[in-house]
Amino acid sequence: MNGRGWKFALVGSLVLNIFLVGGIAGGAYQWYAGRGAHQAAGAPRVALRFATEDLSAQRQAEFLDALKTARRDNQDYAREARKARREVLALLAAPQLDRAALDAALARTRTADAALRAAVENGVAGFAATLTPEERKTFADGLRERGQWREPQAPARAAAGK
Repeated sequence: MNGRGWKFALVGSLVLNIFLVGGIAGGAYQWYAGRGAHQAAGAPRVALRFATEDLSAQRQAEFLDALKTARRDNQDYAREARKARREVLALLAAPQLDRAALDAALARTRTADAALRAAVENGVAGFAATLTPEERKTFADGLRERGQWREPQAPARAAAGK
């Protein structure tokens, strides 16, 4: 190979290497930048335990303790509801549908769920009784946005038309 051929090969190799390094660097940047964006977005925080996010850390801890206590003290209802749900699934999967047994299992599930919900709601009410009026308003807003009492989002078309 003469001198000109070596120069041409060297320049071609340099261009190819710069292209590859740029592609790898760009891909790495996109991968890291995209990964952080997905983590930041995350799942919406709409469980009841997030209703106190706008209150102080102390109040948040008190609310979590109230929820844990209510759930711990009423584990029997949760256990009964799980048992009844398993029974419902077994009855539905059976070759012959026993409608009376299915209705009874569904009724047990509803009764246990209602009792557990009542206990949790009593815990929420007890916690709310300890709040100042300003904190209660903030708590109510949190329940409206993130708790069990969420209000449905307005449709995009209706909001855009106003």
